[in-house]
Amino acid sequence: MSVQPLIESAAARRIPAAVPADGTVVIVEGIVEHGDARGRQLGFPTANLSLHDMQVLDGVWAAVAEVAPDESLIAAVSIGRRRTFYAGGGERLLEAHLLDFDRDIYGQTLRVALHAKLRTQRSFASVEDLTAQLRRDVGATRAWAAEQYHSCQAPTKPGSRGILP
Repeated sequence: MSVQPLIESAAARRIPAAVPADGTVVIVEGIVEHGDARGRQLGFPTANLSLHDMQVLDGVWAAVAEVAPDESLIAAVSIGRRRTFYAGGGERLLEAHLLDFDRDIYGQTLRVALHAKLRTQRSFASVEDLTAQLRRDVGATRAWAAEQYHSCQAPTKPGSRGILP
């Protein structure tokens, strides 16, 4: 895996990678796969990448996802085993909810730069509790993006979302 800062170009929706003080950014790259569509059912569709044996910390992250060479988007990213739905196991995935995005990218390469860990993974007592937390995660991601990239909009409504068919 390599780290390559992106070049900002608002017209192309390219967002630069914010490099932490120590100069490291974790990049995960893979082919977008079909999942079980649970994110879409909850109102937070995701682009799913299998992690296989990749050593990436589980958690929820504010990230920048490159969907094309000249197009990067802010993403709320979950890495883990979806414990609310798969109590003891389940496949370990990176699930990227690409904000304000509405195209089908199944089968395409997605490159995700993890920038700010928002919280640890946990299971929820109900789907309603999970959905409420996802709204907060998206709000926190938008706030992070507004702070990092002044051209990005601050959260205007907690349930604001992009759609990935």
